[in-house]
Amino acid sequence: MKRFLSIVTLSLGAALFAFAQFGCAGPQPTTSTNANMAIAEPTPDKAAIETELTKIENDWPRIMKEHDASAVKRIEADDAVFIYPDGSSGDKAQDVKDIESGALSADSWEIADLKVNVLDNDSAVVSGRSIVKGGKYKMSDGKTQDISGEYRWIDTYERRNGQWQEVAGASTPVMKGPAGKSTPSPLPSPSPKASPTAKASPTTKPSPATKPSPATKAAPTSSPAKTKTP
Repeated sequence: MKRFLSIVTLSLGAALFAFAQFGCAGPQPTTSTNANMAIAEPTPDKAAIETELTKIENDWPRIMKEHDASAVKRIEADDAVFIYPDGSSGDKAQDVKDIESGALSADSWEIADLKVNVLDNDSAVVSGRSIVKGGKYKMSDGKTQDISGEYRWIDTYERRNGQWQEVAGASTPVMKGPAGKSTPSPLPSPSPKASPTAKASPTTKPSPATKPSPATKAAPTSSPAKTKTP
């Protein structure tokens, strides 16, 4: 009996030893270096991105001249948002309509001071300046607005499905001061408003005694108050 118990004890000991040596061994932990290598993104080709976006921006004068609405549909994203020089907002549908109908036109439209800021492989911001001569915009009421002048603008691009698209843009007119320098605010100063002290004093009103008699009043048929015929 003792011999049997000894054999059982030895067998259990050998099994525990084997489990300690091999059973507890698990997979090696992933090092931080390997993890970083797995999620690393490719370095953006800045030169190639700058070339492509510069080409898109420089093509806008042609797009407007030829009313190339298909180019606008390709360049601008469906969810794009824009802020126009007058402070109003717009979208792709409005831009397509303006180009397609010929509402926007100009004798010359120069693009200058282009700068491409590459954020990563799929996003970039482009800023620049436009000099518009003989610019006209035909409004919905049929009136034509002169849009000649100089503007500064900024556009945001994303690469979607392998194609660069404009997702946002904003432009503002560059105002010129008396010496030709740009002024930060085109809004008139409130100072030219008349001061309340400039109102006539009640004492300056004519005395009731100086009012003309009813006999000197003009006849109703000669009153200039009516400017339209019945």
